[in-house]
Amino acid sequence: MTRSFTLTLSCPNRTGIVRAVSSYLYGRDCDIGEYRQFDDPVRGRLFLRTQVTAAQEVDLDEISRGFEPVAADFEMSFAFSSNRNARILVMVSKLGHCLNDLIYRWRAGSLSADIVAVVSNHDDLRPMVESAGLPFIHIPVTAADKPAAEARLLRVVDEYDAELVVLARYMQVLSDQTCKALHGRAINIHHSFLPGFKGAKPYHQAYSRGVKLVGATAHYVTPDLDEGPIIEQEVIRIDHTHDPRALQTVGRDAEALALSRAVRWHCERRLLLNGHSTVVFQ
Repeated sequence: MTRSFTLTLSCPNRTGIVRAVSSYLYGRDCDIGEYRQFDDPVRGRLFLRTQVTAAQEVDLDEISRGFEPVAADFEMSFAFSSNRNARILVMVSKLGHCLNDLIYRWRAGSLSADIVAVVSNHDDLRPMVESAGLPFIHIPVTAADKPAAEARLLRVVDEYDAELVVLARYMQVLSDQTCKALHGRAINIHHSFLPGFKGAKPYHQAYSRGVKLVGATAHYVTPDLDEGPIIEQEVIRIDHTHDPRALQTVGRDAEALALSRAVRWHCERRLLLNGHSTVVFQ
């Protein structure tokens, strides 16, 4: 039961949508506190996010069922979500800059999420995780046992009731099956050199080409490697004085910034999928 919740929806654009939504909420003694709408003229779709406060405690399942006739009339995809902090599970390998940033923001209360556990295919970051008072779960991955490792990962996601999985520089490619199981609730971060500088030592490759911008991209995980719907990108201008090590430092700053924003926006229900892209109500 809750008195504060968020409604998000998307549907083909036509007249009467806002009136129907407002009338339904008004009929449930609900007050609209924040309202954001985007009309996509290219795809002919409407996207809406509204924060709502009810006059008394409401059951989100019940209010969702009551909204179904309205949604059916307008062919809506919709969700009523509690405004409580989302539960997130973070996945890492050996690099800890993104994890450290997420832990800091979680402790500061600015992430709109609670980190419930950290999963890694290596033991390197165990001290950082355990010093933060978080469960550290080591799931080694080899070519031979990868299906078993991913099955265990999904069990851990269920065990901790994680609503979002964050790949904070987790250096393993998830199988198509696992990507589909986590559809819409897994976010990855990578440097924005892709696909320009693939493979080993991308910052050395970028340095040799004299790049002037370093960036990072946070996106939803899909079976198409590093090609999921983009949520956020951060770009930092650099110059000829940046050697590969300096480029890497700047790049890691960009990665941490882009990832933390993407996680917060997802957890605040500010993201809606729009085909292969996203609508972000900041």
